Amino acid sequence: MTTRLSARAAIASVTDPGSFTELPPPASTSTADGPLAWTGYDDSLARARARTGERESVVTGTARIGGREAALISFEFGFLGGSLGERTGDRLEAAYAHAREHGLPLVSLIATGGSRMQEGMLALTQLQRVARQCVLTRAAGLPQIAVLRDPTTGGGWATLGAGADVVLALPGAQVGFAGSRVRPADADPAAYCAEGQYAAGHVDAVVDPAELPGTLSDWLRVLAAPGADGPVEPPAALAEVTPPATGWDAVLQARHPDRPRAEAYLDAYFTLRLPLSGDRAGGTDPGMLCGFGLREGRAVAYAAQCGTATRPAGYRTAARVIRLADRLGVPVLTLVDTPGAANDAAAEHAGAGAAIADAFAALAAATVPVTTLLIGEGGSGGALALAAPGNTWVTPDSYFSVIAPELAAAILKRPPADAPATADQLRIRPQDLVALGVARGIVTPRDQAVSSAASRPPCPGA
Repeated sequence: MTTRLSARAAIASVTDPGSFTELPPPASTSTADGPLAWTGYDDSLARARARTGERESVVTGTARIGGREAALISFEFGFLGGSLGERTGDRLEAAYAHAREHGLPLVSLIATGGSRMQEGMLALTQLQRVARQCVLTRAAGLPQIAVLRDPTTGGGWATLGAGADVVLALPGAQVGFAGSRVRPADADPAAYCAEGQYAAGHVDAVVDPAELPGTLSDWLRVLAAPGADGPVEPPAALAEVTPPATGWDAVLQARHPDRPRAEAYLDAYFTLRLPLSGDRAGGTDPGMLCGFGLREGRAVAYAAQCGTATRPAGYRTAARVIRLADRLGVPVLTLVDTPGAANDAAAEHAGAGAAIADAFAALAAATVPVTTLLIGEGGSGGALALAAPGNTWVTPDSYFSVIAPELAAAILKRPPADAPATADQLRIRPQDLVALGVARGIVTPRDQAVSSAASRPPCPGA
C-alpha cells in the first residue's frame, strides 16, 4: 500500500513552493440529495467536506513545476473515494479549458475509485465530458501528463489516466479499470498494480515519489522546448571503420558483436533523454527504445531498434511516439537496426503485419520532419518501416537489403556458399545505398554527414 496524500499535499509534493493558484469552481446548483434524490447523499457530502476541507473530489489550478507553468488536476481520494460526479465534471472541464486558453500542459495527479454511485448514470456520463476535453486538448497541440496515485481505477484510469500522452505511476499503486471490490475473486493481483501495468505496456514509467518532481520537471522542460523547424541532423558514426569492400563484408561489419548499438547512439546524441514504454495494447519490446529528448536545446522524439528482431509491440510503440511527436510539432529521429521483423508464431498472433503497416502509416502521415540513421542491419520491410523516405542516412558499418543474403540465396535455390556472392548482387553496401538513392549519405565519426548525395533535398513530407 502506498501513502495516500491529500489532493493539496500531492500538489505540494511536485510543484515549486508557493506557486499553486487554485481555479475558482464553476457556478452550479444541486437539488436535494442529488439528481437521483439518493437518501442521505447530502449528508455524505457534508461529512466528506468536513473530513477533507474540500468542496469536491478534485482540486484544480495552475502551478510551476521546475519553473515551468502547468495546469493541474489533483484528486482527493478522501472525498467519497475521489469519485466523479457532475460537479467533479464541471471542475475537470474548466481545468482543461483553462489549459487550452493559456497554452499550458496539463498534469493530472489521479487517485479515484471511479464514478459516483449516488448520481447514477449522470455520474458515468462525466467520462464522456472528460474524453471530449482530452480530445480538444490534443487538437490544441498541448501535452497531457498523468501521474497514477493509489488507487487509479474505473473511469479515472480509462480517461485521464490511460488517455494521457505520458503516463507515470507511483510504486505499488493500484491501477486498473476494475477496482478491488468488483474484480474476479481469483484475479491475479499483479495485473492491477502500477508495476503490472508497466510490464503490460500501459504505463511509461514507475517513478519513486522522491524522483517524481524531477521527472515531471524534465518532461515539461522537453515538451516546452522548441520543436520542428526542419529535420534534425543524423548522429555521427560511433565506429572508426571504412565502407566495406564487398556486400558480404558489409554484412559481417553490421553483425559484429562489438558494433555500437542504439543505446550508445542515443546517449551520445541527447543531453537529456526520457523514455516512453509500451504499445498501449498489452505489449512491450525491449528491442525498441522510444521517447523524447533534448538535442542542443531542441526537443526531438526518437524510435530506435536495438539489433534484435522487432516485435509487433515495438512497431506499435514506435508508431505511437511518432504520432505524438507529430501532434506536438516535435521532429523525429529513427535509428534502424534489425535483422528483420519477428516472424515466430507469437509475433503473427500479436499482429506483426498490422503493426508493421501501422509504423509505415505513422511515418507516411507525419507532417514533422523525420531523420533516419541506419546503424547496423537493415533487414527487409521490418527495417524499412522506420526509415524516412528521402532523409535516410547510413553508417559505414551498416547494410540494407530486401532480404538477408542467406535467405535470398535460399529463395533463389542457390547453395548456402553462394550467400556472399548474392550479397554483392543485392548491392547492399552503404555506398551502394547512396548510389541507388536509397540513402542520402554516409555519416562518419568526424563529420555529421559526408556523401556525394549530401546536397540532395529530402522528399516532400520527409
